[in-house]
Amino acid sequence: MTRTMIAVIGGSGIYEIDGLHDAAWQSVESPFGAPSDQILTGTLGGVDMAFLPRHGRGHVHTPSSVPYRANIDVLKRLGVTDIISVSAVGSFRDEMAPGDFVVVDQFIDRTSAREKSFFGPGLVAHVSVAHPTCPRLSQACETAARDQGIAVHRGGTYLAMEGPQFSTLAESKMYRESWGADVIGMTNMPEAKLAREAEICYASVAMVTDYDSWHPDHGEVDVSRIIATLMGNAEKARGLIARLPALLGADRAPCPHGCDRALDHAILTAPEKRDPAMVEKLSAVAGRII
Repeated sequence: MTRTMIAVIGGSGIYEIDGLHDAAWQSVESPFGAPSDQILTGTLGGVDMAFLPRHGRGHVHTPSSVPYRANIDVLKRLGVTDIISVSAVGSFRDEMAPGDFVVVDQFIDRTSAREKSFFGPGLVAHVSVAHPTCPRLSQACETAARDQGIAVHRGGTYLAMEGPQFSTLAESKMYRESWGADVIGMTNMPEAKLAREAEICYASVAMVTDYDSWHPDHGEVDVSRIIATLMGNAEKARGLIARLPALLGADRAPCPHGCDRALDHAILTAPEKRDPAMVEKLSAVAGRII
């Protein structure tokens, strides 16, 4: 058993965790650069918690400029065992209406301007992301949402686009009709991939704000409506987060799905050929193995 530490990466509209005991903002350094912001740490219901505003307080980072590698690295250095990603999305499904939450279980990564791996020349690794979210953690998020009275959908495919512009009508129809995506956002990739490389369980709670541009009754994305829905979603998300410590507990067994052992057979570079600088850089992310 290890001690649970839950990290919440908050997207648009989520800038803190309510009710943290001994709450304090702290700076954590990373060899991958500065994270989006300081990390808010404390305890909630006897469970260690950390909060990282994905875009920084005041929303200073675009989806493309978010320092995803530094964010995951500093959470690993703090001892985080479980990451809950909370983010705003558009919906491709009538039944996934604005105000609903979707506990995502699959991704289509269409981003192109981001560093997507901690590994590289001198220390090569390939992890599986066939199932990129943790079922155990996703179940806790679904239960917390239902306990909060939130309309929640378990399972869905998140199309990660580069942004910052929203989709064209043609793109929106293609993602929905040909590709089978359920929601669209700009921030869960490469975040989920990096969490897997860092052997941290990851769950994605997608908060629907709009119907993107495909819907014949809603037309193009209206930013003013998105913001109004976003504020309501943020309040519900804080209630969901408050229920997670009781569901996950302060003590944690190894992940039954192997998220915390993702590197067991992933590193291919022979020990004598590993770049010492890369080994040092990856001391937190891959220290268990290297």
